[in-house]
Amino acid sequence: MCRRRCCVRTDTWSGPATTRGSCASGWSAGSGRRPRADPAGGGAPPDDSALGSSTPCSEYDVRDLLNHLFAVVVQFQALAAKGGADFSTTPDRLAEPDWRERFAVETGKLVEAWAAPGAEEGTSGAMGMPARTVGAMALLDLTVHAWDLARATGREFEPDPEVVAGLVDEVEEMAPMARKMNVFGDAVELQAGASVFERLLATTGRDPRVRPTD
Repeated sequence: MCRRRCCVRTDTWSGPATTRGSCASGWSAGSGRRPRADPAGGGAPPDDSALGSSTPCSEYDVRDLLNHLFAVVVQFQALAAKGGADFSTTPDRLAEPDWRERFAVETGKLVEAWAAPGAEEGTSGAMGMPARTVGAMALLDLTVHAWDLARATGREFEPDPEVVAGLVDEVEEMAPMARKMNVFGDAVELQAGASVFERLLATTGRDPRVRPTD
């Protein structure tokens, strides 16, 4: 379902600078919504027993994927402020006993950073990409990896429909380059009647028909 990476990495992505669509609904402070990637309630194990379980991303187990998401949540705060980010290393933040609480706190900071006036305007830091595209990359990572975690730990996951709707055009436009860079796998063919989120997952190379723990 995934190739080398099943997330949009800011340290390697050099795809099209997309501006279509709108991820503003996902970050809007007034909407009261936030990406559903909180490991306390969005698909990560309630204890440490499943941290070694495999995920739909072949190079990540649950622990690795959570550490990746932790890095995304922290580093994309700086990108929202037009700063730089360093994805060259991924600290093992899950080694800290309060990592679940810290993840929730940092996720809140990420939402505040991208909901701030001007965050989605202009160019984001040294990446040279439209800030709205960078915001969409963060939302995409948090959305599809929350699904990955749910599948790995036997839970269901339903993202905010408005977040998904705001990502569809962005993902379709970045997909050809993402596949060339082994960021996305080959698109999965679905039958008629698939939901918008299922089609988004299929575009990234995931098969939404796979049930939790399959």
